[in-house]
Formats: sequence, C-alpha cells, structure tokens
Amino acid sequence: MTSRHAFVISGTQSGCGKTTLTLALVAALHRRGLRVQPFKIGPDFIDPGLHSRAGGIESRNLDGWMLSPGYNRALFHRLARQADAAVVEGVMGLFDGYDGLTESGSSAEMAKQLGLPVVLVVDARSMARSAAALVYGFSRFDPDVRLAGVIFNRVGGEGHLEYLREAMAANLPDIPVLGGIPREDLIRIPERHLGLVTADEFPLGAEWLETAAALVERSVDLDRLLQESVVNLEPIEASPLGEKAHPPTAFPVRIAVARDAAFCFYYPDNFELLREAGATPVFFSPLEGEAFPDDCGGLYLGGGYPELFAETLSNRKTFLEAVRSGAAAGMPIYAECGGLMALGRFIETTVGKRFPMAGVLPFGTRMLPRRKALGYTEVELRRPCLLGSPGLRLRGHEFHYSEIIEPSYGTGMELAYEIRGRKLRETRREGYSAGSVLGSYIHLHWGSAPGAAEAFVKHCADHIRRRNR
Repeated sequence: MTSRHAFVISGTQSGCGKTTLTLALVAALHRRGLRVQPFKIGPDFIDPGLHSRAGGIESRNLDGWMLSPGYNRALFHRLARQADAAVVEGVMGLFDGYDGLTESGSSAEMAKQLGLPVVLVVDARSMARSAAALVYGFSRFDPDVRLAGVIFNRVGGEGHLEYLREAMAANLPDIPVLGGIPREDLIRIPERHLGLVTADEFPLGAEWLETAAALVERSVDLDRLLQESVVNLEPIEASPLGEKAHPPTAFPVRIAVARDAAFCFYYPDNFELLREAGATPVFFSPLEGEAFPDDCGGLYLGGGYPELFAETLSNRKTFLEAVRSGAAAGMPIYAECGGLMALGRFIETTVGKRFPMAGVLPFGTRMLPRRKALGYTEVELRRPCLLGSPGLRLRGHEFHYSEIIEPSYGTGMELAYEIRGRKLRETRREGYSAGSVLGSYIHLHWGSAPGAAEAFVKHCADHIRRRNR
C-alpha cells in the first residue's frame, strides 16, 4: 500500500474558477518541490493542456461514461504512484453528469470510484452566511462523498472572508475552510467559442505561474490541504490501457500526427495505445509548413481550431499535397472534427469566406455563429474501416460549431458509423469513409475499445508492406 496526496477540485457550478485554481495549486505544489500529476474529469482537451504546462507533467483524462471504472482506477493509480501528489480537476458542478437522474459522468462519481476527497470551490461573490447554506447542501447531498474542505473564490476582502469563516464555523465546523481567493484579473484565462484558449496560444509563462502560485500560497492553507488529502493507493496489476498487451508489429510503424495550435485535441491515451500496438507517433506542424515524413505508414489528424488558421492552412501547399498524395496512394488517414474539416474541400468562415483544404473528402464545412453539437456519443462500426470490424463499439464526444455543406455522396464515400447520443436512444449515420480515409466529428477515446488502435496500426503496417514490395 502506498500513500500519496490526492484530491478532486470541484465546484458548485461551471464558471466558479476551478480551472484557474487547479492550475494555481499545481504550480504552487510544484514550487514546493512536489511532483504533481494532474488529471481532468470529463472529455476535455483544453484544461489538460493547461495543466501540463503548469506542472510539467502530462495531464490525463478520467471519464465515468467513456471509460470503465477499472480503466479509470488503473490509469489513476499507475500515474499517481509515480508522483508525490495528484490533483484531479472536476467537470461542471460536483454532482453534474450526463443526466439528471444519476451520478454517472460526474465528479462525485469519480471521487468515489477513486476514493478521493473533494475540495469544493465556491464562488463567494455577493454571498456571506448563505455560502454556508450552499456548502451544507453539497456536503449532505451524498454522504459517500467526503469534502476535504472548501476554498472560497472571488472573495471581496478580509472582512468578507471573515464572514464566510464565521458562517462555516457556526454551521459546519467539521468542514475546514482552506482559504479564500481574492478577485485577481492578472490570472484570468482568455476564452473563446470552444471554451478557454489552448495551451499552444496561452502558454502559461513563468510570470503567470509565479503570480498564480504566489496568490494561492498567500490565500490557501496548503499544509492543511495536504494533511486532509492523504490517500492509500493499491497496486494495480492490469494494464490501464486494456485487457491485454497488444503484440508489437514485425517492423517499425511510424504514424504521422499533426500537432500544433490548429490540431491540438488528442487524448494522450490514444498515443499510448498506438505505442502498445507497435507504432511510433511522429509529430509535425502543418501550420509551420511541415509535411509528414515519407516513411510514415499512416496519418492522424486530431481536432482543434483549423477555422482560426484556415487562411494559413490553405497556403500550406506542402502539407495539403502530402495529404492528397497519401490518400491517393492508399495511406490510412484518420481524422476527427478539425481534422475532418481539413480533409474536406474547403472551410467557410462565419463571414462567408472560403479557404481551400485537402479535398480528399467530398464536401466542405461551414462555421456557424452558434454551437452545432455537444454531448457524449457512442459509435458502432457498421462496416469495416480503419478502426476495426462491424459491431465494435467505441465511446467519445462531439463538440463543434461547424457543419458539412455541399456534400457529393456519389463519389465512393460510405458512412461507417452508427452513432447514438448519451442516452443511447436516437441513432444516425456518420463516419465518412472514402478509400483509405476515415473522418468524423466524433472525438473517440480509444481506451473505450483498445482494439481500435491495434486495427489502425495494422492498416498502417499493411500499407507500409504494400509500399515496400
């Protein structure tokens, strides 16, 4: 049995400041000399990227819907045992999940699965004694969730914080007030249509981290927080990435991965699964004008913000021509959301300007002023494709502000997916498959079906074998 410091940072609702506080806590604990492993609950790409910058260790996703309890526990225990402390940022409010009836997908569910205490973040603007009533409800709603303490955010000053402490001491003396964070615009993180800006664009430089860490050290009792968050980690024998280790390929398989500010939405577990299956991800930047190496057997285009860089991408002829040539040669090309948009004929901005893309899928995409889709999604393969055979089920999520326009479906393209929303009722067809290309708006977590990574690597290996004949 191994003891570590570990806790979940959750809030009463979205927007209460838990991401900024998580980053500040990671930075402050790191400054104390602790090795801090960050995690994010839910299907988020932006927050984990910021976490990784704050502590210098890659953040990982935990998810109660996309991933099994065993997968979550194994991943958490393996990585937490390699650190001194684990900080897990929650999703939305503490008890919010993917429906109103159960705890599924919530931070509370994950805290109980992992046996972690919760630090509750409360936005205390315009509240005094009422804050204690709010905490009272959260502390009693589920007796199996243990609160390690409360941190009040956006506190108006020492007098305001004293009111909050008095209210808590009189009504909830068993729940520590770990601190109060004053309003501070210097550590505010910019936002845009898909949430906060990414770590590629807002790099959390040394000055930001120093300011955030110093603010937490002044405002939060870190010693008490560490004291309240000691947990025991049992050794996990099974691989966190599947029921079995995949056999390596007979020869090296390199898979090109577009990775920059335009293509930055990837689950690190997907890369681990590729490596387990015998492949080596090779990262390159389309925005920098790089093409992927000629010896790669496949291409992986993740999501991100290609619409923000559409003009630049349309002028990266080396990249676009390499994609066209690869598709024409039968190279396996897998794309999600922003990657799907780059494979289409064009991206149309909200002001109607069109920028040409690779054109290997027979449609364009158009940006919309409002969100088009958001939610968990289950995919069932309905035909053989890069990810496996018919019947395989994977889970992921969808979040985009664009839509497909001007499709030309009589060009050999087929729909490989049948997809269902989070309540698994309605179905529709998706998964645009044309030759060796597969694109979709769904961000899939391959940890939900590790055989998908193995299938993709096999397709890439077969392509290399054919090419080398």
